[in-house]
Amino acid sequence: MDEYERAAADLLQVIMPLKQADYEAIVDTETQDPDCRSILTIMNHVVMSGYGYANSIRKNFGAKEILRKDDCDVGTPQAACAELTQMLAYTVDTVSDHWGMTEAEAVKPVAKFSSGQVFDFEQLMEHAIVHVLRHRRQIELFLIKRAS
Repeated sequence: MDEYERAAADLLQVIMPLKQADYEAIVDTETQDPDCRSILTIMNHVVMSGYGYANSIRKNFGAKEILRKDDCDVGTPQAACAELTQMLAYTVDTVSDHWGMTEAEAVKPVAKFSSGQVFDFEQLMEHAIVHVLRHRRQIELFLIKRAS
């Protein structure tokens, strides 16, 4: 969780000072992925995915899940930062009673994605961390592209 929170903190540092025009601008006009056209769409994707990862873990633990929304309130950089922070708090709550997980529990499958790939708890958490890192870098590159 510490590394997930660190990755998110780095992303927040990139997002918080953005001007609304940079945040909303369609930067990738050629992508077929609607989640990767602008920083706004990327942030919606990052937050929604985070809830999806946490819900997969909750389902495995037999805990109550929240319904996954179609969109989050990420219309401004500040709102996106608040949504990301709430998603992280939800994830912390998800794992808070499981800090003493055994190795056998950590490698038990917890999620199967539409691609057919199966993740255990540790892999899913690592994926969640890298997901934030990958999109933070994508956003940084978008900002470089907008500045040139």
